[in-house]
Amino acid sequence: MRSITLLFFIGILLILGSCRSDFETFPSTGDLVFSKDTIYLDTVFTTISSSTYNLKIYNRSKKDINIPTIKLGKGLSSKYRITVDGRQGTDGKIFNDVTLLAKDSLYIFIETTAGISDANPTDFLYTDQIEFDSGENLQKVELVTLIQDAVFLYPKQFEDGTTETLPIDEKEIKGFYLDENDPINGNELHFTNKKPYVIYGYAAVPSGKTAVFDAGSKVYFHSDSGIIVDNAASLKVNGTTSLTDKMENEVVFEGDRLEPDFSDAPGQWGTIWLTEGSTNNSINHLTIKNATIGLFIENNDGTIVNIKNTQVYNCTNYGILAQNALINGENLAINKAGKASLACIYGGNYNFTHCTFNNNWNSASQVALSLSNFMLGANPEAKNLTEATFNNCIIHGSYANEMVLNKKSDAQFNYKFNNCLLKFDVASNSSSSNSDYQFETDATHYKNIILNKNPGFQNINANKLNIDDTSAAFAKGNSDYLIPLDILGNTRSLPPDLGAYQSKTFVK
Repeated sequence: MRSITLLFFIGILLILGSCRSDFETFPSTGDLVFSKDTIYLDTVFTTISSSTYNLKIYNRSKKDINIPTIKLGKGLSSKYRITVDGRQGTDGKIFNDVTLLAKDSLYIFIETTAGISDANPTDFLYTDQIEFDSGENLQKVELVTLIQDAVFLYPKQFEDGTTETLPIDEKEIKGFYLDENDPINGNELHFTNKKPYVIYGYAAVPSGKTAVFDAGSKVYFHSDSGIIVDNAASLKVNGTTSLTDKMENEVVFEGDRLEPDFSDAPGQWGTIWLTEGSTNNSINHLTIKNATIGLFIENNDGTIVNIKNTQVYNCTNYGILAQNALINGENLAINKAGKASLACIYGGNYNFTHCTFNNNWNSASQVALSLSNFMLGANPEAKNLTEATFNNCIIHGSYANEMVLNKKSDAQFNYKFNNCLLKFDVASNSSSSNSDYQFETDATHYKNIILNKNPGFQNINANKLNIDDTSAAFAKGNSDYLIPLDILGNTRSLPPDLGAYQSKTFVK
């Protein structure tokens, strides 16, 4: 009986509800409340769509209201697009008769695709408004976007739907060769500071050619993109010391997502790959951010890869991965890598002076430094590590042991640490009896080592590896290995500090 009564009342409610054709609403009176009065869509490249941003609109009244119109101020010609609670409206520009229930809210989602010609020529801003209602009830929310003009480099798209590829290392890689006589871009091997560059796919430097990057040039890489330096080709990064904190003369390689949420997001693009046989490569004042591998250097042809005053941050695998390479590194700062900040594997010859290798990746398997004389695999092959010398360096991180030495006895394994701060907990390491980790008694490989002391970096999460005069690395360097200027161009004291940075008082 109770079941029959319950069904009867439910039926009555359904009949009454179906008799009402619409809820009674009242016209908007201009009292809407917004989550923001201005929406700043972060910097976008010309003709490339922005990320999606949102605005929340509140009806604080006790009445259901009708908003006669919600539209973009520039109407159908606006370069912005909006959706209102999932509705597309007229071309994403104009919406009529939008209901907003009492004490309720709705979302507007905003995107833009604008060209540099659409922006104000004096400040390169593109602006519009979202207008709610009209007349004396008109309310507005401002929209602002900074448009950057750019040079776009990408592989050709063929009529059959396929994309240009590169025959590199017996693999087909989505990419293209840079052309010094491109009909649109001109000399694609010369990267200037006049406009930023956006690269899709891998841009390859042809054999016998050199890619030159002027001081202040900026290169942004799309997902699965990077630069490949072919056999007998060269890379020249000619950044210089900057005069301000804006690092205006630094060459920067990073991902093409410019929103703040992506500023430190790892793995947004591929790598800078100096392939086997590349020659006369030099890098100065380069910042690499958010790659999979910052620099991958393999089997270069016997000419030294000079890397100076360079920063590498937030790489999902390695900051620098060197495979049987020949490298001279000065004033390098590397932080946050999923496997190793610096890995020198399969032998080679390396000399690093006044470098800071730190790793605060959130993984117990990460290290700041990895050295080996063999290639991992089913039958690991060994090659001579003829030299791996570290002078006045800091090797540190968030875990107990930030250095690993792996060797096979059938190839040379030569290494030397002079006046270095190292983090390695001998007591907790299963290899503590290994002769390679005798920091205090092995004078052949270790000299003046500071073990397990805090370098006191300014802010490791923000990749600020500066130190001050309270650091354990302060004035602990050997003047015989002095690089007169630090990574920022500051004059080093005598005796010098360890690492890439001359100590200074931190500005809070």
